[in-house]
Amino acid sequence: MKKIVITAVLTSVLMGCAPTPPKSVTNSCVMLDDKSSWYKSLKKVRKEYGTPIHVLLAMMRQESSFKHNAKTPRKYILGFIPWGRQSTAYGYAQVKDMTWDWYQQRTGRKSADRDDFYDAVRFMGWYSTVSQRTLGISKWDAYNQYLAYHEGHGGWKRKSFNKKPWLLKVARKVEGYAQTYAVQLKGCEDDLDSGWWPF
Repeated sequence: MKKIVITAVLTSVLMGCAPTPPKSVTNSCVMLDDKSSWYKSLKKVRKEYGTPIHVLLAMMRQESSFKHNAKTPRKYILGFIPWGRQSTAYGYAQVKDMTWDWYQQRTGRKSADRDDFYDAVRFMGWYSTVSQRTLGISKWDAYNQYLAYHEGHGGWKRKSFNKKPWLLKVARKVEGYAQTYAVQLKGCEDDLDSGWWPF
């Protein structure tokens, strides 16, 4: 009985320590006031790579809804037998195993984790820089940055997204998120910098 009680207590403590998504994903001011460590991480990435905060937030919202351990849906055989997942994409930024390995090798960040917000957003800043350098996509262009992120640099060069009308709609949605976040941040970033926000 004692073992069961101890196990239950440890489980609840660990669950309490697990990162939770923000209370609001539609208002960047409320979200970053709620998650002040995220704002600090985003500012570091903006300083390091020049990728705007609103673009990073918009892409992450689409990819994982800000869930640290997000995974792709399961595949099923005969409609009910679980058979792995649709891909190895994982974490805040939904990065596949092979892409994460490439990032770690190129940057030397061997200890980076996909379920750590700073590591994930730092990856996104780095990836946007590669997209700008190799494809000429502005870091402020949320639409094309997202397409390159989703399809990979080779896929973007081949314009593979043109065969995926659904993906073009998603990219427009990401662009809309980015525009909304940009307007919101203009009104609250000074307050976030000072550590004060009225929510």
